[in-house]
Amino acid sequence: MRSQIGVIVAVGLILSGCGSEPKPATTSGEQSKVVQAPAAKPADESSRFPTASLADTKVVDNHLLGKDFMPGGTVAHYKKGKLEYDMFATKLASPNNAAILLPDWRKALEGAKFVASFGGYYGSDGGRPVFVFTKGAWLAGVVGLPEKDADMHARVLAAALH
Repeated sequence: MRSQIGVIVAVGLILSGCGSEPKPATTSGEQSKVVQAPAAKPADESSRFPTASLADTKVVDNHLLGKDFMPGGTVAHYKKGKLEYDMFATKLASPNNAAILLPDWRKALEGAKFVASFGGYYGSDGGRPVFVFTKGAWLAGVVGLPEKDADMHARVLAAALH
């Protein structure tokens, strides 16, 4: 009998902890404020970029390439003689999250065209050519190169994204 009562009390205690927490009462003039935790700083993915002609890398906390729809990520700057270009990469929570950003890029790029062989878009942003693509949970791209060269460099970058 005692063991049955002990089991009932234990089950009651466990179940009482499973409910939702009560919401704090607010006064008539008080509005509830939602505090959003700051996004985690993106990882430094510099090691994923090709090293030939690499001049510098930079981790950007948010709005990669100045785009409001982009999270943070890593930008690599390349310089070979007079030629300068950038590569970028950001890892999202899932492949779906990466794919969801591609239409935003299509809208942001002037003259955007779908590159079927890569599943990405090539166009112009502020007068600079941009090639953007996804690979799994990664969203990456090449800025500042003609399409054929951007495609070649993007393939090298894509091979390092896993």
